[in-house]
Amino acid sequence: MQTGQRTAVVAIGGNSLIPDPKHPDVPHQWDAVRTTARHIADMIEEGWNVVITHGNGPQVGFILRRNELAAHELHMTPLDLIVADTQGSIGYMLQQTLDNEFTRRGLPRMALTLVTQVLVDPNDPAFHHPTKPIGRFLTREEAERFAAEGWHVVEDAGRGWRRVVPSPEPIAIIEEHAIRDAVRQGWVVIAVGGGGIPVVRNAKGELRGVAAVVDKDRASGLLAWRIHADLFLISTGVEKVALNFGKPNQQWLDRMTVSEAKRYMEEGHFAPGSMLPKIQACIQFVERTGNPALITNPENITRALRGETGTRIVPG
Repeated sequence: MQTGQRTAVVAIGGNSLIPDPKHPDVPHQWDAVRTTARHIADMIEEGWNVVITHGNGPQVGFILRRNELAAHELHMTPLDLIVADTQGSIGYMLQQTLDNEFTRRGLPRMALTLVTQVLVDPNDPAFHHPTKPIGRFLTREEAERFAAEGWHVVEDAGRGWRRVVPSPEPIAIIEEHAIRDAVRQGWVVIAVGGGGIPVVRNAKGELRGVAAVVDKDRASGLLAWRIHADLFLISTGVEKVALNFGKPNQQWLDRMTVSEAKRYMEEGHFAPGSMLPKIQACIQFVERTGNPALITNPENITRALRGETGTRIVPG
């Protein structure tokens, strides 16, 4: 890493790319990414080396829908290639907006996007119990058609049906050494987009993509551990983590020890598919490294780094 500088892995959520679901078009995505780039540049200006990871859920859904609409003329795109496509497109947007921000501020830095593969176990139980929703909500008739094509389809709380895919545990970041070396050379690296392209090794030891989605926060935490990051920061839709979220007795948290976080999880304070995987990823990083994790929203990243807001997860 650059001498004298601390390194953070910053995992940005879908709200950093599409903050308003009613305006998911590309011009609005550019506006959102420019805002995110300013927050990241603030952090870099304060002396941090940064590796950026990002979600891709809405973008995967858009590509799946385009596949459906064009199925009478074009071949379908496998899920691993869809993840790779979104790594390239979202990475390009982050890369360009960051470089423009660096130029505006006179910062001698540049951003680099690295298409990243994440190794998973082909025997992971997740492959037998798909749980990760992808794509749009479906009617019963559409769900039956997708099920006939081999998709796993589940009913979602009365809102319709959705396709679900496996979400196996990430084991290794294939391009880990390249990411570490790029950070040492001063690059701002964008990697592990969408949790990484899930791959397995076959009997010959060759890598092959699989139809799955790796949780972005878990993969980001793994990367943070493997590159010896000083901080793992999850940028999400809330300024702080809360107990009893959305209830009259809601309580914002400035700090949690690992043992407290585990107790809160057991008490059911963190929703699956929302805050729970973020807390789990933070716990895993803190236990492995002894370094802190931080959760806040994009506009408060700089204040959270100064200890003024956000929720910090620490050993203990």
